[in-house]
Amino acid sequence: MKKIGFTISFLLLHVYFCAAQEKDNEQGSVENVKREYMSRELGLSPDEARKFWPMYNNYFNEVKMARKQFGNDEVAMDEKMVEIRKKYKNNFRSILSSDNRVNKVFVSEKNFRELVKKESLDRQRRKKYPAQKPPKQATRQKN
Repeated sequence: MKKIGFTISFLLLHVYFCAAQEKDNEQGSVENVKREYMSRELGLSPDEARKFWPMYNNYFNEVKMARKQFGNDEVAMDEKMVEIRKKYKNNFRSILSSDNRVNKVFVSEKNFRELVKKESLDRQRRKKYPAQKPPKQATRQKN
């Protein structure tokens, strides 16, 4: 009986750790895609990228902490976001050297979030309603 309990426990832990590892891999993958997307959108040179990404990671960590801190308080969250963006705007300007590119940081970040959200919803929909084979299109016969 102890062997069966041990085996079941082992299998449950194995499934748990595999699922956690898969989630970590997905998160890393999304971060890599985000990095590539934003680098392309901002037109970062290798030197700019080397300076930009540590600064952006600091910015993003502050945003995540603010989301945790303010949770459901939308007004306080909006105020904190404005404060954080103003703080980092000058830092980004020193690297990107143009207000247009600095504003593009925030715009491309928002666009990326929307793309990820759309992709996530699409995947959920496809999982819930698997695609049926598309109907064959009639082929035109030559006369």
